[in-house]
Amino acid sequence: MYEKTFPNKRFKHTLHFLDKHISKSEQILDLGVPNPFSKIMIENDFKVLNTNGEDLDTNQSSLKTANYSVVTAFEIFEHLLNPFTVLENINCTKILISVPLKLWFSGAYKSKTDMWDRHYHEFEDWQLDWLLEKTGWEIKDREKFTHPVKKIGFRPLLRYFTPRYYLVFAERIK
Repeated sequence: MYEKTFPNKRFKHTLHFLDKHISKSEQILDLGVPNPFSKIMIENDFKVLNTNGEDLDTNQSSLKTANYSVVTAFEIFEHLLNPFTVLENINCTKILISVPLKLWFSGAYKSKTDMWDRHYHEFEDWQLDWLLEKTGWEIKDREKFTHPVKKIGFRPLLRYFTPRYYLVFAERIK
C-alpha cells in the first residue's frame, strides 16, 4: 500500500500514521483547503471534507457545523495565532495533528510575500502536548521524524539526524 511514490517522506509517514489510527469509514474534517495531502487521503479511501479557507483564528463555524468524527490538522497549527481556541471548538473525539518542530539551527518560517504562509509557532513537542492537555485531549500515540532535504550544507546535514516533524493522535477526555 505504501509503495506508491509520494511527493516526499513526510506524506508517506503521515499516511501510515493516519492508517494506523483512523478507520476508513470515519468522516474526516481536514483543517485547511484541499491540498496535496488531502488528495492522497482521498486516493487511499479516506472520507475527507476540508474547511473553506476561512481564518480559523476568528471563524470556527465549520468546526461547529460540519458532520465529522475525526479532525486532521497537518501543518496547520503553526500558522494560527490561537490554536487553543480551535482545539476547544472541535466537535469530535479524535484528532491527528502534525507540526514542524522548533529547530535550534533554523528560525521560524516567514514569507515576505504571502501573509497567510507564516509560522507564528514552531513547537517543541512538550508545547503541543501541553496545549492538547489544556484543551481536553489525551495523547494516545506520538512520533517524531526527520525530513532530509537534497541539498549540500551544514543545515541540510543536520536534517538527517534532527527530528523535524511531530505527529500526534489524541482523543477527547472531557
